[in-house]
Amino acid sequence: MRRLAFILCLILFPVPISARRYVLVLSQDDLNSPSTEDDVSDDWDDFGAGMKPDNELDPGSWTPILDPGRITPELFDSEYYSPVSKMISAASRGDPRALGVASSEIEAAALDGNPHAQSVLGYLYQMGIMRERNGARAFLYHHFAAEGGNMQSKMVTAYTYYKQDMYDDAIKLYAELAAVSVNSFLISKDSPVTEPVRINNGAEENKQALRKSRGEDDEDFQILEYQALKGNADAMYRVGVFHCFGLRGLQRDHQKALSWFSKAAEKGDSRAMELLGEFYARGVGVERNYTKSYEWLTQASKLHLYSSYNGLGYLYVKGYGVERNYTKAKEYFEMAAENDDAGGHYNLGVMYFKGFGMKRDVRIACKCFMMAANLGQPKAFYQLAKMFHSGTAVKKNLPMATALYKLVAERGPWSSMSRWALEAYLKGDIGKAFFLYLRMAEQGYEVAQSNAAWILDKYGGKKICIGASGLCTDAERHQHVHSLWWQASELGNEHAALLIGDAYYYGQCKRLWVCSECIYACEVPIKCTSYVQSRIHA
Repeated sequence: MRRLAFILCLILFPVPISARRYVLVLSQDDLNSPSTEDDVSDDWDDFGAGMKPDNELDPGSWTPILDPGRITPELFDSEYYSPVSKMISAASRGDPRALGVASSEIEAAALDGNPHAQSVLGYLYQMGIMRERNGARAFLYHHFAAEGGNMQSKMVTAYTYYKQDMYDDAIKLYAELAAVSVNSFLISKDSPVTEPVRINNGAEENKQALRKSRGEDDEDFQILEYQALKGNADAMYRVGVFHCFGLRGLQRDHQKALSWFSKAAEKGDSRAMELLGEFYARGVGVERNYTKSYEWLTQASKLHLYSSYNGLGYLYVKGYGVERNYTKAKEYFEMAAENDDAGGHYNLGVMYFKGFGMKRDVRIACKCFMMAANLGQPKAFYQLAKMFHSGTAVKKNLPMATALYKLVAERGPWSSMSRWALEAYLKGDIGKAFFLYLRMAEQGYEVAQSNAAWILDKYGGKKICIGASGLCTDAERHQHVHSLWWQASELGNEHAALLIGDAYYYGQCKRLWVCSECIYACEVPIKCTSYVQSRIHA
């Protein structure tokens, strides 16, 4: 009933409702509060448990039509992928007519019950692309798509609830999405699926970050690869890392990563040895072999790479390649944690939480998860989210739990679209980049929101913005820019907050848009003073 009431509110009051931003703070009072004995962590994270390919974790993903290596003739005959491909191509060319035809095909598939097509149709209504912007219809289509298993619509729906402080509804979706994200992490040291590159640094283009994202075309990478080919162990390891995680604009390639790590390990690089140990434990790019995993991790530990103790402890707690021994596992985790290894803190927390070889102590477990989270371990954020969700060892706090689940959910395989958006931007395909960033923006990705706003501000005069009936009118473009900067500011983007704040202060009106040349207040253009202009562009 609450969801239906929410939909009714959207229909009756189609004016955007602004969200409040709050800062997450874990206080001592939170940790000392009464706890329940409910076990919120029945899972014990495994090197390979539950790992599925991205196409299963993210059905309806656009990657098959964005990745040249995965495009097949069958895709272009699909009732879903064919029109999506046409839409992206039309957005790239700035061709409203072609985009309108493709959107009609998507609508037909959506009305026929295809959940992924319903998701795209919701996106078109939300952004006012070849449709009059209609938040209520967008929400309905995303709701049905989410019910049908589309993960991107689940992200959109969860974010919609989150903005309205409807935590009871948001947390159910974010918890599910976070669980899928955790299963998508390749190894215990995993990074985001793609680096969240911000294409602007304040009012300037982030040239350094963009230069480093050009993959094999980047001069620095070419120099690094040359050094690796000449036998430099550090360069071998770093090139392997780029291929392993798909960083710096490179595609993820475990075979290449394994090859470079093997060469670096032969030259005595302990970091490469550790990752080889994890590769063999997971069976990533090679047949799973726990004995070899133990051997490589042991070699790395002998070279005083303390994070490798975490891997060894894991093998002992699971009994993989060695006899199960909780005492040794705890010792290894403690050695890793004492040297500020996030995985050591996390796994030590799990041991205390589960009571493996010791008395169960959820308070100590929570503190271990806190330490791991402060060091950036995503699984620790996930465990803390579950604790705040259930009230185990901490006071039950749905806003906190929802925000933590959101952090983990945003690392899921659906975040890979940012890679293709960035690649398009670097190649000068601004229309395609804008279209893809918009798709992520409605899912609550702050970087995508600010990137889309930046593109529209900088390239607004070109054919990149398609509105309800063709190329965007000035009003549609200004509304887009304002909405995107506003959302980014609500999620903590300081530059976006400055733009919105300056516009409100100098425009003295409740309805404002910020553009590259002036401030529009109450739909009446008011030329910026030199000071305001410098504040917007400096």
